[in-house]
Amino acid sequence: MLKRCQILLTDWLIEYAKFFSEKYDISLSESVRVIMCIGIGESVKELYPQYKQNITVKKVVDDLKKIKNNKLRQETLHKCISLAYHEARKAMEFRFAKEKINLSREK
Repeated sequence: MLKRCQILLTDWLIEYAKFFSEKYDISLSESVRVIMCIGIGESVKELYPQYKQNITVKKVVDDLKKIKNNKLRQETLHKCISLAYHEARKAMEFRFAKEKINLSREK
């Protein structure tokens, strides 16, 4: 479920998100979500080396390059994005469990 949330970003972060958005033909919001999800997965992996992901930054980058070179279809990008979301959620839940943070803080 998506919720609206206003965040402030520095110019350089916005420029990168716009670049990513235009390069891979996704919305600005989706580009920010993808970048955040990749960051979540990588940071949890660094904090907890025992945590294993089913996706790597290298895989995401390789898929993006193939899509750009028309070697993969756009649907593949959306599958890759979906997997990145799923893996980020798993990583977040793993970290919260390790740090004993309750996920049921719905507002």
